[in-house]
Amino acid sequence: MKPDISASGLTLGVVGTGAMGRGIAQIAAQAGIRVMLHDQMAGAAGGARGSIAATLATLAGKGKITREAADAATARLEVTARLDELASCHALIEAIVESLDAKRQLFRSLEDIVGDDCLLATNTSSLSVTAIAAACRRPERVAGFHFFNPVPLMKVVEVVDGLLTESWAGEALVALANRMGHTPVRARDTPGFIVNHAGRGFVTEALRLLGENVADFFEIDRILRDAAGFRMGPFELLDLTGLDVSHPVMESIYNQYYQEPRYRPSPLVAQRLAGGVLGRKTGRGFYAYQGNQARTEAVAALPAARPARVWVSEAHPEFGQAAKALAKKLGATPDESVRPQPDSLCVVTPLGRDATSCAVIQGIDAQNTVALDMLFPANKRRTLMTTPLTTAAMRDAAHGLFGSDGVPVSLIRDSAGLVAQRVVAHIVNIGCDIAQQGIATPADIDRAVTLGLGYPKGPLAMGDAIGPRTVLAILENLQDFYGDPRYRPSPWLKRRALLGASLLTPE
Repeated sequence: MKPDISASGLTLGVVGTGAMGRGIAQIAAQAGIRVMLHDQMAGAAGGARGSIAATLATLAGKGKITREAADAATARLEVTARLDELASCHALIEAIVESLDAKRQLFRSLEDIVGDDCLLATNTSSLSVTAIAAACRRPERVAGFHFFNPVPLMKVVEVVDGLLTESWAGEALVALANRMGHTPVRARDTPGFIVNHAGRGFVTEALRLLGENVADFFEIDRILRDAAGFRMGPFELLDLTGLDVSHPVMESIYNQYYQEPRYRPSPLVAQRLAGGVLGRKTGRGFYAYQGNQARTEAVAALPAARPARVWVSEAHPEFGQAAKALAKKLGATPDESVRPQPDSLCVVTPLGRDATSCAVIQGIDAQNTVALDMLFPANKRRTLMTTPLTTAAMRDAAHGLFGSDGVPVSLIRDSAGLVAQRVVAHIVNIGCDIAQQGIATPADIDRAVTLGLGYPKGPLAMGDAIGPRTVLAILENLQDFYGDPRYRPSPWLKRRALLGASLLTPE
């Protein structure tokens, strides 16, 4: 029997009163729901109630909610010393330690206490909902209800259907999420669900770039913030989250997918974890911190050198024309000959290729060649890439020219796909494969990622903005260069690119 989530007399049990349990209890109480708090640790539930009450009072003091609303929400919070006091609950959410045995044991105990129509939900972030439910007498009423920390601010919750979950359980949790003011997204039970699964692209590809010595970590962050539009760079994110949190998640998803190459972690993180260099919490991560502020990394001085003339490749006409227009705007003398003059700076505009391959394929002098990323807007940051043979004189002349209007320039070493192309294409491809596997609808994938990860767009909308055929070309060139199945295009992407369809088109 489906519980009436909209009922004014709804009683919700929250078992486990750490940060997640407290956050869930707070938003439920603010939504007019009676909440019963329980924790096996003596005094923890009472402490949680006091903490929530203090938070509500602070919100009232700042004018975010009324004093009456704060008092009413606090009054809806009740503390239970014994598990059997939860017998009257219509729904229960567990937010205890991430241990399969502990969660299964708790749910078995709860089934002997609550009624047969009580909905049981797990806030697990990394365990299988199916495995938790399988230990229950009525596994069909068990579903995932995965919130993000801090719960009151992160307005998305993943509603996860296990293999044995009946549809009414997920529908009831969707209604409960809406009542609590959160956006529900539906997901099938799979490692990482939607958000942690989709998040594998951003950080792991950035770590691969760092491992290849393409650029310093702070330069990668700058490119992905300024050129690709991310709110923070991947290394800033790793430091904020803490490597002791991030690395186990990377390894867990990689291993749960039987070493799927798309999710491959980096030994760089394992080494830092072993050394205790965890991020902000230890005062040192990829960045060094003083208090909570990262030390600012120096910006390379702009060279005074300029090229005698500039030849721009026409291999990608749209990019080439944009690069020519930019060089002309910056005062460069164009080399309009079919083949570049011996003293010309040669500018190539790769799509998924490295500068070396472009020079060889196009038969131009690698010593005079630099690559310019024209896929992303060039008004906030420009990325210049050299071949292993590019002379210092040509590198400096290119840097001086393309930074002459005050727009910062990131100089990187040769990399198929530069930086932003590689990372964004990898994000899009993983999002496409989540859709291909039927884990969630295209709309829910993008909704979950924008709300849960704060990306400028969801992975599928990101791919549509660049163009599915463009993303496919980047991935195919990456796979051709590296020979690594990590970059194999998802069938979802490939078919829509070939048909000229949106990646958000459902099947």
